[in-house]
Amino acid sequence: MNSRENQLQAFDRLLTIMDELRAQCPWDKKQTMETLRHLTIEETYELGDAILDNDLEEIKKELGDVLLHIVFYSKIGSETKDFDIADVCHGICEKLINRHPHIYGDVKVENEEDVKRNWENLKLKEGKKSVLEGVPKSLPALVKANRIQEKVAGVGFDWEQPEQVWEKVQEELNELNDEIKAQNPDKIESEFGDVLFSMVNYARFLNINPENALERTNKKFSKRFQYLEEKAKALNKPLVDMTLAEMDVFWEEAKKL
Repeated sequence: MNSRENQLQAFDRLLTIMDELRAQCPWDKKQTMETLRHLTIEETYELGDAILDNDLEEIKKELGDVLLHIVFYSKIGSETKDFDIADVCHGICEKLINRHPHIYGDVKVENEEDVKRNWENLKLKEGKKSVLEGVPKSLPALVKANRIQEKVAGVGFDWEQPEQVWEKVQEELNELNDEIKAQNPDKIESEFGDVLFSMVNYARFLNINPENALERTNKKFSKRFQYLEEKAKALNKPLVDMTLAEMDVFWEEAKKL
């Protein structure tokens, strides 16, 4: 691994290149925080894909892309004299020191849960009106549900045992079934959301990240379906012309691979 000196030299090299690109490249010169925003989101998702695939080489590349965006935003901030990369670094350093009094102060903690509770309580002391303020509005609903539940659990609003959460899941399923029988579309949607929210909560008690779990299933389904498509193509038979029974034969083969 690189020494701290080499790490700092590499970061300085990136800052220098960013300065040059911003001054000389027509595309880089045009960019604003607004034009970069959707690209940053895309890069973050690409990093997430690489992490789920456990592709360390790709993770390294995607981290570089994300780091470039951080440097880019900081460069734009320096041009308007609002902030630069040093302000960004010092800001996160101060936050980390303030949020870890068990490391940089005299607070005692017993475990990870104590750290989480302290973190949320400190945020409130810093002026946050709600523990939910830190949950971005634009997060995908599944990720947002998980973050909401983690946040409120951090201040003690939580179930005590996994069995209680599973009972809640079953309760919500029964309520959904009642609304399906009543054929009320609006209430069906509402109860379906409650089922999903309770399942996300149950995943948390099982120490499972629901987003990762669902994406794992998405990938598994996609691979099996693509196997089915390849078999259909080999038979020169369009999927739409195959019966479900025929497709199921190849689906079962895919499951065994």
